[in-house]
Amino acid sequence: MIEAPYPELDDLLKMMGEAGRHLADMEASEGAAGNISICLRWQVEPRTRFPLMEEIELPQPVPELAGATFLVSGSGRRLREIIDDPTANIACIVVNTGGKTGKMYTSYHRRFERVTSEFNSHLAVHYDQMTKSGTNFHAVIHAQPPHMTYLSHVPRYQNETYLNTHLLRWQPETIITLPEGIGFVPFLIPGSEELMAHTVTSLQKHRIIIWGKHGVMARSDISVKRATDRVEYAETAAKYEYLNLSTGEIGEGLSVEEIRAICSTFQIQQTIF
Repeated sequence: MIEAPYPELDDLLKMMGEAGRHLADMEASEGAAGNISICLRWQVEPRTRFPLMEEIELPQPVPELAGATFLVSGSGRRLREIIDDPTANIACIVVNTGGKTGKMYTSYHRRFERVTSEFNSHLAVHYDQMTKSGTNFHAVIHAQPPHMTYLSHVPRYQNETYLNTHLLRWQPETIITLPEGIGFVPFLIPGSEELMAHTVTSLQKHRIIIWGKHGVMARSDISVKRATDRVEYAETAAKYEYLNLSTGEIGEGLSVEEIRAICSTFQIQQTIF
């Protein structure tokens, strides 16, 4: 939830650009990989930056989000380039009454034909989170951090319990920032309805999940940069785990007792350890 005074449209575009650049800096967004979207419930004027308008059909009806505004990265766009020219890489969608269609606003120099092919998953997650929590803001990021993605190809890390007990043991900050742990969704075709449904369910329990053999999806109701932080925390944990594997697993990590002591000190509620 964001309190007034609310960020202006330019502020939101800047934050999306900074998030995209940081994802690229951590090698989580090679080429045109990855996508970003945010949803807000306060009024902004899209035509100040996005003068063109067309009617579109939404991937699913979202009647409770009528009047809400989405900022969504375009299909095939490089997240690292958003900061340089946000209106060329982002569309602004305002949901119409009834929630089946929306007005998509773009700029004269947009560099995409349509928004990301995974907007169905983004929209479904926004809809689920915002209608249940009542928040006025929600951000979703899909990225492909290399160590997280690699580990999702290793069978034993496809088990959510094994994944979390091994990745969350390397730094005290990890259990503090990701107390619900990391969710895991087995590989499903990108952009499919199956992936959308499993993503919604997993993100009800977690703030970041792995898309098996594909990457991660993270969410935040505070800022798009907070969602980016969650990708970075999880990727750092995966990097430590990868280093440990490459050295014959000689590291022990934090013990269960040490992690529980951290949680007790910082009043962290968790059920992983």
